[in-house]
Amino acid sequence: MESIIRDRVENYRAYGVNGKAIEAAIKAEEALADVYARIDDIVTFNELKVLDAFRSEKFSDTHMGLTSGYGYDDVGREKIENIFAKVFKAQKAYVRWQISTGSQAISAMLYGALRPGDIMLSVTGRPYDTLMATIGLSSDNNDMSLMSYGIKYEEVDLKADGTPDLDAIRAAIKPETKMVFIQKSRGYTGRRALLTDDIEKIASLAHSIREDIIVAVDNCYGEFTEKREPLEAGADVIAGSLIKNPGGGIAKTGGYIAGRADLVENAARHLTTPGLGSEVGPTLGANAMIARGLFTAPQCVGECLKGAIFAAELLGGQGYKTSPAADEVRGDIVQTIEFGDPDKMSKFCAAIQSCSPVDSFVTPVPWDMPGYDDQVIMAAGAFVQGATTELSCDGPMKPPFIAYMQGSLAKEQAKLACMLVVED
Repeated sequence: MESIIRDRVENYRAYGVNGKAIEAAIKAEEALADVYARIDDIVTFNELKVLDAFRSEKFSDTHMGLTSGYGYDDVGREKIENIFAKVFKAQKAYVRWQISTGSQAISAMLYGALRPGDIMLSVTGRPYDTLMATIGLSSDNNDMSLMSYGIKYEEVDLKADGTPDLDAIRAAIKPETKMVFIQKSRGYTGRRALLTDDIEKIASLAHSIREDIIVAVDNCYGEFTEKREPLEAGADVIAGSLIKNPGGGIAKTGGYIAGRADLVENAARHLTTPGLGSEVGPTLGANAMIARGLFTAPQCVGECLKGAIFAAELLGGQGYKTSPAADEVRGDIVQTIEFGDPDKMSKFCAAIQSCSPVDSFVTPVPWDMPGYDDQVIMAAGAFVQGATTELSCDGPMKPPFIAYMQGSLAKEQAKLACMLVVED
């Protein structure tokens, strides 16, 4: 096995990897054998689950056609949404290419569920920057936020170890609390991603206090990283992006909302119009792209995880603070590397960009990215703009200068980039 690993790693030498990086990578690969095997087990479980959903729905070539205009009676769209519902154990799923971002899907989920006087309680601290305007917490004070409609927002931080603070959540739930909101992934923070077991504890607590509380989960970056999804752990509704995990590196755009039928339909009504809801939405030939992306998603997530695990092991061995640790159970595909120095962070992002199939010759620089308060550096040589199942790395340019690496259609790409920053 040792000689096989050495031969495999030596392949990288021809692409600018030095001797020190080769030796460090060999040690990393040897240490990761059991972790890789654990990921392979998750991939197998989820791939068979997805395959079974396609088979049970009797998906056919006829379901990959297109509709235009209103998109009434699109049988392919219906089949795909039934497949998503089966995979995520939902009563109903709304899956559309018209949803451009995960934030748009989450926003629709929130607007569909909340009404004036309700309280939205985030139990994982402050959500992504891109949701601040939706909630009403951004500096622009827009008149289309949840808060401008009389919906209140409150939050509870996670404990120092990243686990849910159940006592604080219990104390924070009021009669007006309509929704308990969970962000599964870490976002631009140093905390760990939540696991399905964590979500189950939160959902169980919330529903024990009041059965009608809605447990809503931002599932971005978390799909297929475990054998269970949030709806199987008691969540009522989830939302995410197809250019993240469930698009399998194939979907060019799109998003989904899945869960309790009434919550999903209300989100659809927000995105279209009351009275039409999920009945409209032409597919324009996107069915094949979405279906194929879902089918390949578990394999794609496995590649993402292996690339991230390798980064944690290799760069952790070089003295960088990495999270999660290589052998840690993961709830999302995000890997953080703390550089403590803006130049080192920029160099790493440049290595990621140089190992990309698209725009490998481009050098990423910090810029004022819409929706974020600090300048962000982003390496993203992807076939689909913004796709985080394709290898990318970004982060706000502020201390302690943490880079957030995610994705990799092929783990070899992520490994090469990481080895290139190991210097003699």
